[in-house]
Amino acid sequence: MVRRIEVTGAGGVRLAAWEFTDPPKSDGGPEDGERRPGVLLLHGLMGRASHWADTARWLGARHRAVALDQRGHGRSEKPADGPFDRASYVEDAIAAIEQLGLAPVTLVGHAMGALTAWQLAARRPDLVGALVICDMRASALGAASQREWADWFATWPLPFATLADVRRWFGEEDPSLERPRPVRGAFFAEVMAERADGWRPVFSRRQMLTARETWVTDAHWEELAEVRCPTLVVRGQDGELGRAEAQEMVRVLPGGSYAEIPDAGHLLPWEHPDAWQRAVEPFLRTAIPG
Repeated sequence: MVRRIEVTGAGGVRLAAWEFTDPPKSDGGPEDGERRPGVLLLHGLMGRASHWADTARWLGARHRAVALDQRGHGRSEKPADGPFDRASYVEDAIAAIEQLGLAPVTLVGHAMGALTAWQLAARRPDLVGALVICDMRASALGAASQREWADWFATWPLPFATLADVRRWFGEEDPSLERPRPVRGAFFAEVMAERADGWRPVFSRRQMLTARETWVTDAHWEELAEVRCPTLVVRGQDGELGRAEAQEMVRVLPGGSYAEIPDAGHLLPWEHPDAWQRAVEPFLRTAIPG
């Protein structure tokens, strides 16, 4: 079962959240009427809450799983003037946790959502019981990376005539691809909406660059070291987070552990959902018993 929930974020920004629940299982999970531990799922830049549907469904057997459309994304508000800074994203997630009564929450974040998650855990340890970081670097990427993104956005052949064209371009024809990735095409098809002239993204590319600019040139090691809850760092073998940096992140984290998924890229939870579940589920059973 899926239901939409409204959350009021920082500065009154309207946020959409989605709660996924399954009937209780007979495997030691919560019984009917028993409070389930809360999980908040945070997508990455350009993502949306619905991307977490499969993950949220297996989490829902033991947890109260909620996925948030972050500001500027999905069905949440996209204020013309922002702000899209790090503090706003963190405060929005705090608002969701507090308004939905999820604490002590497990935060599961992908890419930018993972950064939001560990910044929140460092700032409000009272709200967070465990953390899963999926393919997000703690090191600065530099100004050149931001220029590359701006150039990449300019290559998008908008509008797309059909969703099939979206899937094909992002999965096969995108000049940034080294090899075809059909899952990537499906991922981007989910963030498109039909307009009068064709299919366009549900987000503003200008706002995405603004949001990215607030974290891409900074390193985030100090905040990572302030995280005190059990934390799992997950990377794909071909993802953006390198093995050496991921293992250094685990070393810096007081309660860090590590998982790697072979033959997976940046979108590892969607490329290899079974391997993703095998990596995350045992960690959560240990970190959040009951």
